[in-house]
Amino acid sequence: MDITTGDLVTRKSYKHDLLFRVALIKKETAIIQGADLRLEADAPINDLEIAAGREIVKRQEKEKEKEEFSYRLFRQDYQLMKEKRMYQTTDGYLNEGSFFQLPAKVLHLDGDQTYLRKCISLYQRVGLQVHGIHINEKEMPDEIGSLVKRIQPDIIVITGHDSYSKNKGMKNDLQAYRHSKYFAETVREARRINPNLDQLVIFAGACQSHFESLIRAGANFASSPLRVNIHALDPVYIAAKIAYTPFMESVGVWDALRNTLTGEKGMGGIETRGLLRTGMPYLEENGE
Repeated sequence: MDITTGDLVTRKSYKHDLLFRVALIKKETAIIQGADLRLEADAPINDLEIAAGREIVKRQEKEKEKEEFSYRLFRQDYQLMKEKRMYQTTDGYLNEGSFFQLPAKVLHLDGDQTYLRKCISLYQRVGLQVHGIHINEKEMPDEIGSLVKRIQPDIIVITGHDSYSKNKGMKNDLQAYRHSKYFAETVREARRINPNLDQLVIFAGACQSHFESLIRAGANFASSPLRVNIHALDPVYIAAKIAYTPFMESVGVWDALRNTLTGEKGMGGIETRGLLRTGMPYLEENGE
């Protein structure tokens, strides 16, 4: 059966471990992208096998279960944070009063349009304001400056696809990574505009990205310390944890990673101050 762009496939040499979407075909080689993981790789056409319909449904159902479990964990965490804010705002429930919140603004750059749609859906589900923009990873360094000045975000997510190839160099060689250098350049450009790690929080990276270079460039959180694959939705949970933590409190790295699907093997970072500001009283408009 001929393999064409858009087909869902698995790799024979990797014992059909992951589901990929064919992004591009060049003669006898295909560029494939993870269906749920932010991984991009080259693969010989003869190593690919089109996934059967039942197999696709089975994998998608399993993935949905993982995503829903992670979302439930986040909702529990969010509810605890909300109750804590209510307690503090009412002085231990001694005073009545309604409060308002100034939400964080997220700028999400994504090299994958399908993942971007999934992420925007999750941002909306958790109640965050997001500007989602699909940009090729190689173009991100040139575009980030004008976007930051125009949108003035509190959080930037810089992600897409990436991978490490041992044929191109050692793990500490940035040239051995598909897109890590572009992610790092994008972070540096954003930091030229706002170098304060607490005023502008940045997540950068994708599957197997060069974690150290992204942190050195100025990211608060990045992937991937152990060069493993990360889930498409993981950056959203990092952003949401920062966005819903009061600015007087700091977010520990483990707290930020707790609700992600990948955890500390796939992501790491530095202690970062939250961005949520609460005010009172909240006055309802009465038309007068």
